[in-house]
Amino acid sequence: MILILLRVLITVLILYLLYKGIKYLFDPKRKLELAHEKEDYYFHDDARNPRKNFFITYNGVMFQGEKYLGEADRSFDVVSIFVWPDDPANLQGFKVEDFRFIETEIKSNYPYAKIDWKSPIRELLEKEDTD
Repeated sequence: MILILLRVLITVLILYLLYKGIKYLFDPKRKLELAHEKEDYYFHDDARNPRKNFFITYNGVMFQGEKYLGEADRSFDVVSIFVWPDDPANLQGFKVEDFRFIETEIKSNYPYAKIDWKSPIRELLEKEDTD
């Protein structure tokens, strides 16, 4: 009897560890951190929850975006997004084209949204628009 109970307990433990391992491998936050370390592009967002911020990693810089819900085309949708880098000191070497790429990627997910950037990116983009 004890032997059968021990076998069931070991089987349950193996299944639990297997479940946790698979869940860890497919975790979007882990993929975001991995892309950040490799300096790749990755967009992490819960599109079904407009209250949750999204994260973008691009060329080793982590950006965070705050979404605001509003009326768009006779429905409610994300109409405003405020984006900022987690560490502005990492922006060295970034060009206007990099920020335009990020805006394009955000617009592909939120077509009705107006994108606002935190300083100093806002000033750079405004200066580029006036030139």
